[in-house]
Parts: sequence; structure tokens; C-alpha cells
Amino acid sequence: MKVTQRTVRLELAEPLRISRSTMSARDAVWLTVEDDDGAHGHGEAVTSVYYGLDADALERLFTDVATDLARFRDPESALEALRGGESAGASAPAAAGRATAVPPAVTAAVEAALLDLVGKRAGSPVHRLLGAPVAPTAATARTIGITSPTRAAAQARRLAASGFEVLKVKAGAPDPEDDVERVRVVRDAAPRARLLLDPNGAWTPAQAEALLPRFAELGVEAVEQPLAPGDPDALAALAERSPLPVVADEDAVGLEDVRRLAGRVHGVNVKLAKCGGVHAALRIARLIEGSGTELMLGCLTASSLGLAPAVHLADRARWVDLDGHLLLADDPWTGIGGTDGFVRTSALPGLGVRLRESKETGRTGRTGRTGETAETAETAMTGKAGEIRRADMA
Repeated sequence: MKVTQRTVRLELAEPLRISRSTMSARDAVWLTVEDDDGAHGHGEAVTSVYYGLDADALERLFTDVATDLARFRDPESALEALRGGESAGASAPAAAGRATAVPPAVTAAVEAALLDLVGKRAGSPVHRLLGAPVAPTAATARTIGITSPTRAAAQARRLAASGFEVLKVKAGAPDPEDDVERVRVVRDAAPRARLLLDPNGAWTPAQAEALLPRFAELGVEAVEQPLAPGDPDALAALAERSPLPVVADEDAVGLEDVRRLAGRVHGVNVKLAKCGGVHAALRIARLIEGSGTELMLGCLTASSLGLAPAVHLADRARWVDLDGHLLLADDPWTGIGGTDGFVRTSALPGLGVRLRESKETGRTGRTGRTGETAETAETAMTGKAGEIRRADMA
């Protein structure tokens, strides 16, 4: 198999502010796996402080992946080897013979490209490969960042008019009263919307206990990661007393994190780039089944290519927060919907997404040139590998 990569810049439509950072753009690396018959499968990994990965690190890691995937006779055998890992990346093809495990974000992108290619070779959409006979469709949350009440209300009205039934309001402003006011105006502007709240770990236990009853009165349905990550017992203790369902995010990175929290929090936010991909997410879903802890599917800000694998799991989640592509000024891929408030897959084979050939998506970088497709981009590799860190993410 032949493997190529291309690095592009993804610009957001407007800066997204969360409790400890503001983001206006990020880089994405597209991985393309080609079989001997010329069929292609695609995957995406994005740069993120959360993973400690910049574009150079991703390019280097995908270069290693290309070397390792060449050992496999076909994508099916490579995918089977990837599935065999007991933890994300630990036994992936790209980790063979190395002391350092592949970061989950890279494993997820490799798996996505292989699933896309295997599905195309079989003439089957990925959701069918995963055992779901019907193409998933789900209402997705749409994020409203930390912004002024006036802007938050205007965004809520616009999104509700577009069909969004679920709105996620970011919290963690220096003055918690600003968070309360933001949620209040969003509730008034979109009275029928389901509201989620996400402080990204900004509150102390005392702040959370004081604030959560007020947000419950405003009709918030659930709160993600109210406390700083690193103390899952404190999060579980808060969940036991909270008037709102508490969903672990930064404290629920992988399978073992979720194992410690299963039955002790109301939900876990599973991001494929965080846990290591589709099959890692399915292992988490099986682990929490019947525990009282429910599944949220989340994402990083990425293109439709990056979000597509999670959309193929969307019918398995209580909460779906797959709006990362909707935050972009110009999504270079298409195929998962979302602009009407619902993400969906189709009967198309593989991931069901395609590159918008007419869009100029190249960044200033060493891989790819503006206007070339993922299939024709030349590979270039520099930089050093990053290691996973627990930090802010969006």
C-alpha cells in the first residue's frame, strides 16, 4: 500500500474562546492510503495543545506510519492489526518495534483511512462495517463560545432558526456571573433548545456546587467537566451531589480513565482523537453499558473528514456534539451534513465524504500545495513527535 500526507490550515469562521484559550485556526494533516488498484482511503489528525502535537510532529508520525503500513498486503490486514491493540496505539501497525506508543490522535486517523478504504473496497459504508444497518442521523450540539450576552443571544437565535435543537454554551469566564448571564440570554433566545454547559475544567468544587443549581434552574441539561482534570474522585463526588448530570471529558481520556469513572458520573465524552479511534470508542461504549454512565460523542475542531468516523457511531450516543466542521470558515470536505442541526452518514461506501476540489485549502507548510488533492499531494516530513498532555481542548 502507498501512503501520502498533506498538511493544510483550517481557519475558523470566528475565534472560539473557551475558559483558558482562544483559537482562530489550526493545522490538519490528511493521511491517504492507496491500495494496488488505486482506491483511496482518507483520515485526518489536527494539531492540538491537548495532545502536545503540532504539524511537524504529526508529519513525522505519519511518515513512520507510511513505513509500517507498507508491511501489510492489504488494508484489511492492517486494520485487523490496529484492532488488536489493547490500548490506543499500543499495538497499532505504526507502533511495531518502537518503545513509544503512537498518540491516540494518530491512531484514530490511521484507522479512519483504513476503514474508509476497506469500506470502498467492499462497497459498504463504515456504519455497516460496524454492524449498524441504517445510516445514523443525530441532532448535534452547536457550540457558543465565551462571548458577550448580546453576541450569544444572536448566535442562539440564528442557530435555533437553522434547526439546531441542542446548544452547548462554553463557560469558565473570570466572573462566573458572566456565565450565568450568557446561559440566561441563550435560554431566552432559544427557549426550545436543549442546553449543555462546558466550563472545560475551570471551576473549583466550591464554585461548581454554588453554580450548578443556578444552571439547573435555567434548564441546562448536563454539564461537561466542571472541575479541573486530574482528580476523578472529586468529579465523581460532585456528580453524586449535582442537580445536573455531570459528563467527564478531560478526565476521561481512554479506556482505563473511563473504567475508574463508570457508574460514578452521568456521562463520558468520547472523542476519537482522544481515545484512539472508532474501535477504542466502541470498547468504551461496551464498558459503560448498564453502568448508569452514558455516552457523549465529542470532537475537536476539524473538517468533515476528521469528524466522519464519529458520525458513523452517532446513533449509539445519548449526547452528540459533532460540530467541529461547522466552526470552520470553509470546510474543505463534505458529506456529513450538520448545517441544519443534524449530522448524518449515507449509503456511500467508506466514510462517505469527499474533498471539495474547487476549494483552496493549502497552508503555508512543507506538505502539499494549494489546490492539489489529497491523492496527489507529495509527502514531506520533519519535526519531532509530541506526547499526549492533559490541557485545554476545543
